[in-house]
Amino acid sequence: MLYPLTFHPVFKERVWGGRNLERLYQKPLPPRVPIGESWEISDRPGDVSVIANGPLAGKDLHWLMRNHAAELLGFVEPRPARFPLLVKILDAREKLSLQVHPPVAQAEKLGGEPKTEMWYIADAAPEAELYAGLAQGVTRATFEQNLRAGTVAGCFHRLSVQPGDALFLPSGRVHAIGAGLVIFEIQQNSDTTYRVFDWNRVGLDGKPRELHVAESLACIDFNDFEPQLAPRGVVASGPLKTRRLVADPLFTVDVLRAETREFMGFSPGKLKIIAIVDGQLTVTDGKNSVERGSGQFCLIPAGIKADMWVEPGSTFLLVQTGE
Repeated sequence: MLYPLTFHPVFKERVWGGRNLERLYQKPLPPRVPIGESWEISDRPGDVSVIANGPLAGKDLHWLMRNHAAELLGFVEPRPARFPLLVKILDAREKLSLQVHPPVAQAEKLGGEPKTEMWYIADAAPEAELYAGLAQGVTRATFEQNLRAGTVAGCFHRLSVQPGDALFLPSGRVHAIGAGLVIFEIQQNSDTTYRVFDWNRVGLDGKPRELHVAESLACIDFNDFEPQLAPRGVVASGPLKTRRLVADPLFTVDVLRAETREFMGFSPGKLKIIAIVDGQLTVTDGKNSVERGSGQFCLIPAGIKADMWVEPGSTFLLVQTGE
């Protein structure tokens, strides 16, 4: 019954957001507000993605999970109640807060949800950077001392980035996105974030945004020093140049690029998400076809066979459920 699926994005107004999703991908953003996030595939309470194509148009992702989970996910045990991933595009016109997501044990204690994620840099201003992990030698005592002094940003490891860079962020890795970045984010289905510092700015309501210092200190991995970007080297050099970005029990992510028009076939077995960074491709199951361009996504259910034609010069992420 299922087929290659597309969804309507859910746009999120953020104090640090901008209008780059409109400029780069022609997203139909609401006017005159800073949009920081486009939730492309989501099964969050109150923010469930609605199917945009085919016979199931108008149904949503949570309906699919309730009624077609085995065909959607494959034979995953234990089967989650909600779709296991949350897929976004972020537009950081300004810096995000310095923050952390809780590991499993701390999430249970604090009443939150664990959140491991990865970032793929799609667009970057000159001198753009990420904050991730701690600078070598920073202790918890040093971190807390700098936090009280308002200088905690100096405790973070900083990485200069450009389009094509990627970073893995396991739960517990303290981090922030710098200004001038557009990022494809693949993450666990979670929305628990603890802010440890927010640059002394105010939110959209004109008031300082809430901080979660105690929770952050309980979750930060204080042995996580100077993490590195994913290697740039191509690991498979066939017709589609392939680079492995993440291999984790939660999800795997590869980035692929086609120099000429290329074909790629998908057998049933694993759920797959195609995220088009640049270019155009077509996904078909023989009866239902979808054309996707830059900044668009397609979900290929685990229970179907699908074929994909990738146009010359196109780059896309292939996301699969974990190994």
